[in-house]
Amino acid sequence: MKEDFSIGKVTAKHGEKSSGFLPVVNSDTEIPITLINGEKDGRTILICGGVHNAEYVGIQAATELASELDPKDVNGNIVIIHLANRSGFEHRTMSLVFEDGKNLNRVFPGTAMGTAADKIAFTMETEVFSKIDYYIDLHSGDGFEGLESFVYCLGNANDYVVKKSREMAEIAHVDYLVVSMNPAGGAYNYAGTLGIPSILLERGSNSTWCRALVDEDKHDVTNILRFLGFLDGEAHRHGNGPIEVSPVTYEDAPTAGCWYPEKQPGETFREGDLLGTIRDYFGKELYSCRAKHDGIILYETISLCIMENSPMVAYGIWDADKNGTIEKACPVCGDGEHHHHDHF
Repeated sequence: MKEDFSIGKVTAKHGEKSSGFLPVVNSDTEIPITLINGEKDGRTILICGGVHNAEYVGIQAATELASELDPKDVNGNIVIIHLANRSGFEHRTMSLVFEDGKNLNRVFPGTAMGTAADKIAFTMETEVFSKIDYYIDLHSGDGFEGLESFVYCLGNANDYVVKKSREMAEIAHVDYLVVSMNPAGGAYNYAGTLGIPSILLERGSNSTWCRALVDEDKHDVTNILRFLGFLDGEAHRHGNGPIEVSPVTYEDAPTAGCWYPEKQPGETFREGDLLGTIRDYFGKELYSCRAKHDGIILYETISLCIMENSPMVAYGIWDADKNGTIEKACPVCGDGEHHHHDHF
């Protein structure tokens, strides 16, 4: 007889599903979770939404998967964290935990004696990471971010973790893949250091969500569940899989001001091309951001406001001679020509 599966105070019996709250250590905060204890034996996987609390596509996808996955179809155990940063969600603080203003994705492994974000990370590691074999982290673009859908996999871990993470990522129905070499770059990267194959799926932007994007997330997750054996059936592979655009250059704003991007997420460019400018309130140029190499925009700030040392633009390697060039129409005016996007 398959054993009960428990995390915190939530227990799912063999062949059953159970939802409830995981208390955060030394805190009044509780994280909504669902446990699915499958009919058959198998491994354990975590599906997590809301590490960044205003990235709504992943949160809604996690919530719907928790409702729709049936224990009788599941081999092993599935842990679903609907919303890791609950206080940030309830106070609309974008990427930050409400109580301490920290980015939860940058504090792992956390500590039981730290501030709110540290305690959430510590709880996730001790209560969840300690029990899982795989991890799918669901993200999207925050309220100030435009984003092209892509997937991260691990590059800085042991050979098994790197290989299995890459295989998971290649199942995703997105155009681009990034191999992350930064073990401090998020919960999924930290999980990789613990020997857990993990990926981070990016889909959607501007802190918005819609039925199509949520369904695409759910499609990818269930397809990866089939690939890993949590669900029966063959995983569907989409063509040749996503194109690798690693490594990624992350540009932070050297000064505060008004930001005017020149490119769109998914648009390609050549080394030296202007990616955007920062100006003061009188229109005087404070900084011009030029491409350090041929690349493709993965995500960028699209708000007029930009803060010093905050994310400005992230772009991957792109071989235009091999893959061609891509030009995206402006999502506001539809203009496909290169121009200052003053209407953002």
